[in-house]
Amino acid sequence: MKIGLTYDLRSEYLEMGYSEEETAEFDRDDTIKAIETTLLALGHETECIGHAKKLIAALVAGNSWDLVFNIAEGLRGIGREAQVPAILDLYGIPYTFSDPLVMSLTLHKGMTKRVLRDAGVPTCDFLVAESAADVELVSFAPPYFVKPVAEGTGKGVTPASIVPERTGLPGAVEELLAIYKQPVLVESFLPGREFTVGIVGTGKDADAIGSIEVVLLANAEQGVYSYVNKEKCEELVEYRLALADEDPVVREAENIALDAWRILGCRDAGRIDLRCDAYGRPQFIEVNPLAGIHPEHSDLPIICTKKGIAYRSLIERIIRSAAERM
Repeated sequence: MKIGLTYDLRSEYLEMGYSEEETAEFDRDDTIKAIETTLLALGHETECIGHAKKLIAALVAGNSWDLVFNIAEGLRGIGREAQVPAILDLYGIPYTFSDPLVMSLTLHKGMTKRVLRDAGVPTCDFLVAESAADVELVSFAPPYFVKPVAEGTGKGVTPASIVPERTGLPGAVEELLAIYKQPVLVESFLPGREFTVGIVGTGKDADAIGSIEVVLLANAEQGVYSYVNKEKCEELVEYRLALADEDPVVREAENIALDAWRILGCRDAGRIDLRCDAYGRPQFIEVNPLAGIHPEHSDLPIICTKKGIAYRSLIERIIRSAAERM
């Protein structure tokens, strides 16, 4: 197949003057190289397209592809991850990963939790605060956890995200509103173990291929898988393989993750994050239907490596899943 690659290259945006935090979700040059090299090894022809505006220019020029391998995060707006899928849908070109509806829904953590809560998936109490005054509507007890409603890579998450008393909630919410210009998700703080579950496939064919437990090292920011901890994960975080066959909590987490994946309609591959409450029960935190795919530094390939699944096999399974829609 002729496969185009769409992506937002972090180095390109840094050269344009965007900050490290603004570009935190974008991909490294070696990620694109790894994907392209693997696709070539699988016998496909490739073309590196780039971000949404470059995709539009290529389409206007008459270019086309059998399939687009899309990992473009988008730059602005609540629907930014949906931009490339929507453009490709308009032109009738199939692509990897989820559709515009799923991409828009799942970027909004509050909307996602509402859908899953209504479907019976375990998720902690929460409220979406549009203003600091909205904290008066919080009906659950402290401690709380606050974060921007539509950011990834831990942006806006710091040790200060843990708010121990109700009196601290208005100030914490107001600060995030001022910085990120978007609503704030207020949740019950979950003090237990944290897991990331890797999923490959679509619908009934989706599988939880494995899980890792996120363990913060002594020199990490404690209590929270923060932006700093994620950016410096090699120094601050240990990712431990968590086996469902040996640990019933992991088994429960994987079952919840797979239920959430299917209910939301996510496709091809991604990951779901869960954290345990004070009673050790896993709770859905968020889903990433456009998960990082660097062969050594991204969670999904890390899970694959720990489970003995080659990077080439992961890419091949993603392509095979997407090809079902061609």
